[in-house]
Amino acid sequence: MEVNDNQINTIVDRVVGQLTGANVIEEQKIPQQKINTSHDTPKNSTIIQNRGCFHSIEEAIEAAERAFIEYKSTSIAQRKKIISAIREICLDHIKELSRMGLEETGLGRYEDKLKKNELAILKTPGIEDLEPKAFSGDDGLTIDERAPFGVIGSITPTTNPSETIICNGIGIIAGGNSVVFNPHPSAKKTSVYTIDLLNRAVLSEGGPPNLFTTLANPTIQSAQIMMKHPKVNLLVVTGGPAVVNVAMQSGKRVIAAGPGNPPVVVDETADLDKAGKDIVTSAGTDNNIICVLEKEIIVTEKAADGLKKALIKYGAIEIGQYQARRLEKLIIEDGHPNKKWVGKDIQIILKEIGIDVPADKRIAIIETGPDHPFARIELLMPVLPFIRVKDIDEAIDLAYELENGCFHTAVIHSKNIENMHKMAVKINTSIFVKNGMALAGLGIGGEGAASFTIASPTGEGITTARHFTRTRRCTLSGFLNIV
Repeated sequence: MEVNDNQINTIVDRVVGQLTGANVIEEQKIPQQKINTSHDTPKNSTIIQNRGCFHSIEEAIEAAERAFIEYKSTSIAQRKKIISAIREICLDHIKELSRMGLEETGLGRYEDKLKKNELAILKTPGIEDLEPKAFSGDDGLTIDERAPFGVIGSITPTTNPSETIICNGIGIIAGGNSVVFNPHPSAKKTSVYTIDLLNRAVLSEGGPPNLFTTLANPTIQSAQIMMKHPKVNLLVVTGGPAVVNVAMQSGKRVIAAGPGNPPVVVDETADLDKAGKDIVTSAGTDNNIICVLEKEIIVTEKAADGLKKALIKYGAIEIGQYQARRLEKLIIEDGHPNKKWVGKDIQIILKEIGIDVPADKRIAIIETGPDHPFARIELLMPVLPFIRVKDIDEAIDLAYELENGCFHTAVIHSKNIENMHKMAVKINTSIFVKNGMALAGLGIGGEGAASFTIASPTGEGITTARHFTRTRRCTLSGFLNIV
């Protein structure tokens, strides 16, 4: 009997699974799933195995602990090779990751998910983020180094499933840890597929099986078990206020990324054409589901008309007051965003109220007052309030109020250094962008590392590998100082 390449790969995967202890999940169907790193598997193929995927959270934690024990002896050089392999395999499968994320969650845009995944893959720091510090003096030599916590438990969102797993995953194993992921149930297929890719990369460079683990059917209950499990030493939580609050009550150390409602302030000294382009480009990215993106526009009276023209020029559509009332009834339900419309294209949303929107439009703007629900509620949709204020002082005060103490992200467009400084001090956010897109704070059009866990509630801000480690100090008293 002739055996083709796909059949051979399937047999190999089964044998490797038996040897490594990887859990077998039978007959789970995921569009675009690949059995190996080649590109010859047909669409809607059957998954024979997902490395690191288990039926229960307890099994996933036990497997991650075994992986950590083995990974402790892995050299720094080998960690670097593993992370390079992760970047390579994820780039090879970036189209599948992006397509699956869109198809499973129904949120955002495929082309923007490609950009987000690429950002996470290429700009997440690895080992280089863990440089040791040395202190030499009359009393000897001291070295501070970064050591792992052990097994880390991570809760990931439906808005950026593969991106968050890749980003946190690289940082966590760079620090020498293993990780158990409890993804949002609405993104479990994408998450399982991503974790399988990461584990394949680890094995390809001689690392232990199940360095990344998850479960086939994550739930609120499995997340609660993970958060209180004695073998989980650190929690990394990316989600809404409810899950963050539960994590904070777990008794463990928590790195938490909570909600934000980022304002963008524009004054009359700004380059209004650039400001308009930046706001539309950034706020329209992935239909505004990214937490750092501009959620409300606050503009001084002298700049308002010019900014509005620029916004419309670069892809905004303005909605009148009558239409805005109809839109409010559609997208807000009991004081919260209606989940049916979160992350949807503006064309789809506005069609429901009888407005046909050209394909090149990315956001809708509605002139409102500061108390309008569109300004007070983080919509996670390409719908932004446009709020006129008297001057820069009123703009900054309102931005602080609407940001609502999340201390997450804020943006200003201004050429007045005093105005930029004044807002930076007042707003006190983890990310503050001057004269650029909010996306610049994530490394798109701005310098610095990428992160999809902006830990504002717990204060870490942009999280990287060093945040997933603890400091260990080694001191030799009286010797080895050479000066």
